[in-house]
Amino acid sequence: MENFTRVKHTTFYAVGLSYKKADAEMRGKFSLNDKTRIDLLEQAKRENIESLFVISTCNRTEIYGFAEHPFQLIKLLCDNSLGTVEDFQKIAYIYKNKEAVNHLFRVGTGLDSQILGDFEIISQIKIGFTESKKLGLGNSYIERLVNAVIQASKRVKNETEISSGATSVSFASVQYIMNNVNDVGNKNILLFGTGKIGRNTCENLVKHTKNNHIVLINRTKEKAEKIAGKFNLIVKEYADLHLEIQKADVLVVATGAQNPTIDAAILNLKKPLLILDLSIPKNVNENVTNLSEVSLVHLDYLSQVTDETIEKRKEHIPAAEKIIEAIVEEFMNWSKARKFAPTIHSLKEKLADIKKSELNYQRKKIDNFNEEQAEIISNRIIQKITTHFANHLKDESTMVDESIEWIEKVFQLNH
Repeated sequence: MENFTRVKHTTFYAVGLSYKKADAEMRGKFSLNDKTRIDLLEQAKRENIESLFVISTCNRTEIYGFAEHPFQLIKLLCDNSLGTVEDFQKIAYIYKNKEAVNHLFRVGTGLDSQILGDFEIISQIKIGFTESKKLGLGNSYIERLVNAVIQASKRVKNETEISSGATSVSFASVQYIMNNVNDVGNKNILLFGTGKIGRNTCENLVKHTKNNHIVLINRTKEKAEKIAGKFNLIVKEYADLHLEIQKADVLVVATGAQNPTIDAAILNLKKPLLILDLSIPKNVNENVTNLSEVSLVHLDYLSQVTDETIEKRKEHIPAAEKIIEAIVEEFMNWSKARKFAPTIHSLKEKLADIKKSELNYQRKKIDNFNEEQAEIISNRIIQKITTHFANHLKDESTMVDESIEWIEKVFQLNH
């Protein structure tokens, strides 16, 4: 059985930092890799910290756990990362009890993500808890909490549209291609350049179009071959660019040049061509639109599509918050009951002892003492008294710890 008395002396905290106040450099200082996460957990164990788990992504590093003071958790983070306490004070946050619970629910359901509705973080929460549990640092409170957050995440994902639509330019590019090109799996797609957005678009194209003859061309062939190997693409020489453009149905331009690399003069088209320019500055000359066969889509249009997606997602925040609210309330009720259950149990036993001695006394004094009836009546009275105390402890305004202490003192309970 868990040591319930320890809960009284420790508080549940969430300490950490995120993209909201910490820049990439500062987040890097506090980030934890697989080894440092385990080091942190093992140090927590040595320092007799009851229960905690850790998440660390490119956007946030957070510790959720029980401590007598939040500094114990902050120290763990600073001891196992390159961050200092001074740095932490400038950019971090500390939440306790219900605030900490609410924060974890917002993180786990994508409401606190850099891209609203991004559910990637839930898998990090699962991993973090699994690591802690293996080391004996995941008590029933944290296990129940993590399961409640997973449940909320699933419901928000399934019952709202907070994660609908494309939120990255690379994914918006692929959606645009899939919506505007028929039979895209059999079309000739040419990717020119290996910029970051181009690489991500390439990955999304392979994943979503099931097209296995995407051609990649880059000025530096080695770079192209490196990416092609990862995604199983066909690499062609830079000298073949004109020829490959003629064969292409879709041309994705992701070069890093300062001036246009594609213009009308080099296009000798015999069929329609959709061009997506994913470069900053623009790498496709506007004069290509003078050719009737060409449709041109710029990065700024696709960025606008993703901005609109985020705005549409915001409309679903209230629905998501309603789901979270219901699950948080259920969890908090369980948490309160967990805290006072041993006290109510001890109270019942104490009242049963009082009943027993009183019935023994009355049995000797009263002739024809109706034991069965006395038993029924006294049991009902005990049930009503303990229910009154339980309802008091469940009440939102009750100071649970103080009330438990008072009940234990008055009835001289030991459990």
